[in-house]
Amino acid sequence: MKFVDEATIFVEAGKGGNGCVSFRREKYIPKGGPDGGDGGDGGSIYVIADENVNTLIDFRYVRRYKAENGDGGKGRDMTGRKGEDLILVLPVGTSVIDIDSEETLCDLTEIGQQVKIAQAGFHGLGNTRFKSSVNRAPRQSTNGSLGESRNIKLELKVLADVGLLGLPNAGKSTFIRAVSAAKPKVADYPFTTLVPNLGVVRVGHSRSFVVADIPGIIEGASEGAGLGIRFLKHLVRTRILLHIVDMAPFDESSPAEAALAIAQELESFSPELALRERWLILNKVDLLPESEVEARCQEVIDAMNWTGPVYRVSAIQKQGTDVVSQNIMTYLEDRQAAYKKDPNAETIDNEHRERVELEARDRIEQLAEKHRASKQRDSEEGGDDFDVEVEYRE
Repeated sequence: MKFVDEATIFVEAGKGGNGCVSFRREKYIPKGGPDGGDGGDGGSIYVIADENVNTLIDFRYVRRYKAENGDGGKGRDMTGRKGEDLILVLPVGTSVIDIDSEETLCDLTEIGQQVKIAQAGFHGLGNTRFKSSVNRAPRQSTNGSLGESRNIKLELKVLADVGLLGLPNAGKSTFIRAVSAAKPKVADYPFTTLVPNLGVVRVGHSRSFVVADIPGIIEGASEGAGLGIRFLKHLVRTRILLHIVDMAPFDESSPAEAALAIAQELESFSPELALRERWLILNKVDLLPESEVEARCQEVIDAMNWTGPVYRVSAIQKQGTDVVSQNIMTYLEDRQAAYKKDPNAETIDNEHRERVELEARDRIEQLAEKHRASKQRDSEEGGDDFDVEVEYRE
């Protein structure tokens, strides 16, 4: 199934049914009086998080969703039937954003979480409601109100504790295969990974965390080059970033320069995200001469002025990966303990995450606008006789 992480849809809640103007017409009851019933309420629109859904692909092909209208009232004081609510099933981790107001309506972060995103129209009143001692035969009623309508943007961000960051072929997919049961495709060419992969890492009884592997980032990704810009947003909800560096690149390029390039792209994409806890993973050290391992690793550390945690691993040999997993688990548990001890710490982290999300969303919108302006400019200038379709998620 194709992985789709963004979609734009239009939702409209149901209209309320109109009230009815009616009078009793029964034999032997010459002064029956009004008996017009109220209309029924329209149907509202809800979203619900379902663990069995992992993509927004269905919303790329069906763009308009309308809940059922309420029925009108009838005589004999019969109320109209209420419209059926419409429930949209979304993956866990989806943000629902009102495009016009730029308001985030909800973040579906828990399985089964259900939120109303469009309020139904209310029912109209029948003429029975207007009966009084001075108005014995009212002929007025009210119409049902319209339901809310919204232009909605759905953004799926995978929920993971740890995010993997690095150039294509740095060994991210091999790393996630080494520490979890996930089996992403691994090959000896760039951009083998085309969609995010999730893996659950178990380090003991009832001790586990989730790792997200995103497509590799190349130089210029923050300006839209390559695949990484589409998926960098999936890292905004992680607690730790693992910066994986290939210490034995097949093209004999400099690992230090590659590490610096990724750090610069991350900073350009989101300075707030660059402040997140980040660990340096020097991968493929088994391919280096034993006498040169320490010197080459130190070269990368010095070039980046790195002061954070550093691990020398070989993902394919599972060398050093257990230590990384254990230390990540300890870090996450310590963080949870700190939240319980000081609730303000969790509030500060949540506020930081919100800033990262807003910053990432603004950056992606800037690139989308730049892309649209470029296409319009090319169209106005004439261009070639053929058109190359560029898939850019707006």
